[in-house]
Amino acid sequence: MALRNVIVIGSGPAGCTAAIYAARAGLEPLLVAGLLQGGQLTQSSGVENWPGAHHFPSGFELMESLLEHVRKFDVEILQDSVSTLTREDGVFSLHMAGGEVLTARSVIAATGSSARYLGIPGEDRFRGSGISACATCDGFFFRKKRVVVIGGGNTAVTDALYLAGLGAKTSLVHRRNEFRCEKILTDKLMSAADEGRISLHLSKVPLEFVGGESLEGVRIRDTVTGEESVLATDGVFEAVGHVPNTGYLEGLLELDRGYIPLAGDPEHATATAVPGLFAAGDVANARYQQAVVAAGSGCMAALDAEHYLSML
Repeated sequence: MALRNVIVIGSGPAGCTAAIYAARAGLEPLLVAGLLQGGQLTQSSGVENWPGAHHFPSGFELMESLLEHVRKFDVEILQDSVSTLTREDGVFSLHMAGGEVLTARSVIAATGSSARYLGIPGEDRFRGSGISACATCDGFFFRKKRVVVIGGGNTAVTDALYLAGLGAKTSLVHRRNEFRCEKILTDKLMSAADEGRISLHLSKVPLEFVGGESLEGVRIRDTVTGEESVLATDGVFEAVGHVPNTGYLEGLLELDRGYIPLAGDPEHATATAVPGLFAAGDVANARYQQAVVAAGSGCMAALDAEHYLSML
């Protein structure tokens, strides 16, 4: 396949925005969409903080709109994922999971992150048959049933509200006695708790998932008293953070807790230590993890790549 000017890896807000800007610059980018086209945001039940989208679209609707915007610029989209990324003599080689090898002068890594799991006893046994990390994907199957959401950030609270809205008897387990989510979500959660739609279990940590042929409960421990108990449930939704998708960079770049470190160039903020490799979105930002921030960094990465190519 012909040598590309720029290949964008990832099709979330960062990747789509980078592809749009690169196409507008005449760079004829290729967008490698990954196995989940649209990224993690497609699994969100509602996006309330995307500027201008005051009708609060679902994550799937928002990403479909972004991808359609990408297509308007005739960007080629490849439904595949990158297994390994290498660089030799100024040219990147992208070894695809499907066996193809692509080459490019520059690469924008916008591969986002995947759901983190707790790694406690019983998790592997019941994952996919009672334990999930995606409430909008699997919540439908637990309508009118007992569910437990684990976590205390935006995703956990949003999941709990979503599941309660489906009529599930919802419990939220959080290791602290206060939440790390946005105030508007905390207010909604407290209202739901006051109405009896969500039961809060604060200062509790999960120890084990228990059950026979199917999941029956979560063993939890009070972090203050040390007391242990079993919270009965039909399903568990883990919302305990994400792990950056950077395995394909092994051997090319030294990572920081799995995240792509940026070179700290004040003029080209998305540049990495590898010339021609730029990073955008959650994969390079452990702090903000917001769709609008990811989109902005995608714009920056495309502009940085355009400048890099102009200097070759």
